Order: sequence, then structure tokens, then C-alpha cells
Amino acid sequence: MESVERTTETPILREEKTPQVGGSWEEDPAVVDLKLSQDKKDGDGGQEKKWQMGDIEQTLPQPIVYHEVLWRDWQDLYNPDLVELGEKQFDFTILSYNILSQDLIEQNPHLYQHCPPSILHWDYRWPNLLQELQHWEADILCLQEVQENHYKDQIQPSLSALGYSCHYKRRTGRKTDGCATCFKTQRFTLLLESHVEFFRPAVGVLNRDNVGLVLLLRPVLSEEAPDGLNTPNLCVANTHLLYNPRRGDIKLAQLALLLAEVDKLSHTPEGQRCPIILCGDLNATPSSPLYQLLHNGVLNYRNLPAWKVSGQDQYWGVPHSRVLPFPLLPDILGVNDRCRYAATMPPKVEDRKTYTRQSILELRYCEFALQRPQNLVLIKGVTDNSPDPQAAAAQAGIFPDPPDSLLRTPHLLQHHLQLTSAYTHFLPTKDRHEVTTFPLGIGSTVDYIFYSAEPVPICSTNQGLRFFQDGQLKLLGRLCLLSEDDLWAGQGLPNPFCCSDHLCLLARFSLDLSTPEPE
Repeated sequence: MESVERTTETPILREEKTPQVGGSWEEDPAVVDLKLSQDKKDGDGGQEKKWQMGDIEQTLPQPIVYHEVLWRDWQDLYNPDLVELGEKQFDFTILSYNILSQDLIEQNPHLYQHCPPSILHWDYRWPNLLQELQHWEADILCLQEVQENHYKDQIQPSLSALGYSCHYKRRTGRKTDGCATCFKTQRFTLLLESHVEFFRPAVGVLNRDNVGLVLLLRPVLSEEAPDGLNTPNLCVANTHLLYNPRRGDIKLAQLALLLAEVDKLSHTPEGQRCPIILCGDLNATPSSPLYQLLHNGVLNYRNLPAWKVSGQDQYWGVPHSRVLPFPLLPDILGVNDRCRYAATMPPKVEDRKTYTRQSILELRYCEFALQRPQNLVLIKGVTDNSPDPQAAAAQAGIFPDPPDSLLRTPHLLQHHLQLTSAYTHFLPTKDRHEVTTFPLGIGSTVDYIFYSAEPVPICSTNQGLRFFQDGQLKLLGRLCLLSEDDLWAGQGLPNPFCCSDHLCLLARFSLDLSTPEPE
């Protein structure tokens, strides 16, 4: 165990080096029992301490042993004694973590009134965050709310010294934080890097400064690996979507733009798609329509109120009447309702729409123009004829297919990336829901690790819920999350033990290399 010196008022974050299931914590004098007050000078007379968050007050035991209250088990999803990775598997871990920008703490002090001021300082938080990252030793780090000056001065130099290649995208406008994706150079090499800016001046539903970062990585195989193995690329996406619970229209548009970029980078020259991992703070709950789009691959947003998209209505008392517009993604964006880039970019918006004879003829013989209206009065010689579109098109010398905008399925947004969550969002041993953050004393899951999987067609429901099984990318294990009760017992987030207002997510995957490389 490593030990890091701190001042007497700075508690130390310490954990066992190897994650274990049901392991016991070894007592270490460096891990102190943290109390709500550092001394008894306030003369509390031995009365029970009250901890308050907002309007909620709770009695807490003293002292709080944080490393026991907030202990997180490692869950193996495959029996390590029965599953042998062998030479045809590439094993790696990935961590997603919203580390809480210092500027956002100072801009929103009302969210952190329950915290002792000393634990909110960056000089206290960063050494503990770094120690946490060192402890888990993930091969890939996807970090959100990374403040630009902290990234340049401390985060990037520290992680580079640990063998990571670091890549950063700051939010646009005057925002000071962004997303950072880092990978160990001994495990991966970088093929492509794409910075996705969600702010588009001409698009009303993309007027916020959030960003995404997509990397295309290639695993580095050991020298002992046999020849002829397929070494597939790995597409890793990292993002932090808009928080505002009322603006689900913006969140969906941001997600669609990110999925279009992932779709583009993940395509192989052979016309297939490499494995994908999508991480980040999506600011949406597992029961939300936004999550439904990611997991099921389709969302019908007809008459869907914008405030319902993210499932965060508990944070907003007065619903807004705004309904998602149709189409959600305007043609000028160049992204269709299948979350893919259009083959050809639409023309620039002009003040006046112009029509040519050719375009009018194309609309004349499109699918919608040839449908007979209901209750149409039958008039002999006028409405009793059914035009032949192929013959008419051939005679006119035009292409009969309608433009892409007319083939749009009304109010449907979909993608074909086949993603599922590495977490189940429920803790069966505690009979509680998982939470990744704890704003205003309300536990919620908004952080995710999604990965490529194969859908099981026979396991679908009438509501469109899809079930998946592991394919080329196999989920081997994950770091268990905590429940809302656990975080109440630990005095919320951040606390002296967890130095962000989010919990980190960690998953272990195996990449199948058994398929021969295409010639």
C-alpha cells in the first residue's frame, strides 16, 4: 500500500489495490475515522450530530468510517476460474468519471452547502482524485468537467507521467471545462481523433456549448501473440450533455450529433463496424426517453414534452409546455433521423425557397403523392384512375424516388449502433437502485458506460425493449455502484472520501481477436 502525506486536516483516500468481491478492509493508521467536527470545542454535550441537505435533516453516527460506509465491491460477471482469456482475447478496463469542475463549484455554491469548505478546495480534491485514478489503473479514462487550466497544469502532466496519452476538448463559448480521454500508450495507439462541438449557430436545438470527444484506438498486442489474429479497432466516445432538465430537445439533438460521429468513425473499410464504447454524463436517468433511444435504438417523440426527455423532472417543479419539434434535426444540420450524416449536405438556407420544374416533377410522382386520399369522391374519368409511377417517370425521364426529407418517418429518431449498458441500474443485494450522483439529497443515475453488443431478437417486449448478449466485446466485470442510502450515510457527495459529486464507473472488457483479418 502506498501512503501519501497530508496535513492533519486533510483526510487520506486509501483503498486496497486489487478489487475483491466481499473482501475485508485492512486497518491502516493512515485511514482515519473522520468526524463531523474535528474537535469537541463547540461543546455539543455529547448530543447526536445533525446533517442537513436542503430541507432534509438526518442524524448520523459518529465517527463516520468512510472507507466502510462507501465501500464498493468488484463484480466478476464471468467466473475467472472457468473463463480463460488466452491469446485470442484482449483484456482492458475503462473508467468514466465526472470529476467536478472547480469553477462550477464556485458558480453554484448552493449545491455544496452540506460540505465542509476545506474539502471543496482543488488543492485537496485533486490529490485524492489522482490517487483514485492510480488505484483503479484503468487502461482508458473518460473524464468530464475537466477544467482547462487544471488540465494543462496538473491533470495532463500527472497522467502523462503514469503512461497515458491525453486528449482534451474544452466546451465552446466562455465555458472553462470540457472532456478528456486518456489511454495507456502500452495498450493502445491512436488512429483518429474527432472533436464534436454541439453548438451550431443556425440550429435552434443546438445552441448550447457542450462537446464530445471520439477516439479511434487500436489495441497493442504483446509480442507473444500468434500471427493471423484480427486486431479490431475500438471506437471510444466521451461526452457531457446539457444539464437543463427542461431542454430535452437540446439533449436529444446533442446525442444524435454524437451518434452520427461515432457511426462515421466506427465504420471499417470492409463496410462493417468496429466495437464501440460510449461513456459520459448524459444527464438522463435509466427510465428516460433519452436512455430508451440509446438502448433500444429507436424513440417515437410525437407530442413528447421536452422536460420529460431526461427523466429529471424531480429537479424541476413546474413543467414547461414545450413539445419536441418536428423534425427535431433540421436538414441544414446534415444529420438524418437515423443519427447518421447525410450523403450530401443540404443547400444553404436562403431567404426565399426556389423550385425548379425538375423538383416539382419529382414530388409529383413520389410515394406520398400517389396515395389515394380517404373519402375521395369517385368521379368517372377524374378520380378513378391510378397512375403508374414507373411509366410516368420513364416518360418524363426523371428519377421517381422522393428526396430523403420526404422519406422521413414522422417523429421517429433511431440509430443502428446496438449499444447496451455495462450497469443494470439496480443493486439486488441491497434491493435498491444504483446511483451515480446525489444532487440536493436525491440519488440519481446519469453517468453511463455503453458498449457494443448483439441484440437477441426473441427477447423483445411489446414496448420495444431490447435485450442483448455479448458479441465481439465481452463485459467481464464492473465496479459496483452505491445506493442512495449509502450516500446518505456517507454525508452526500462530495465528502472527505469521494472528492467529486459523482461516482466513477469502471468496467472490464475482453475484445475477441479470433476472427481472421480480412485479406
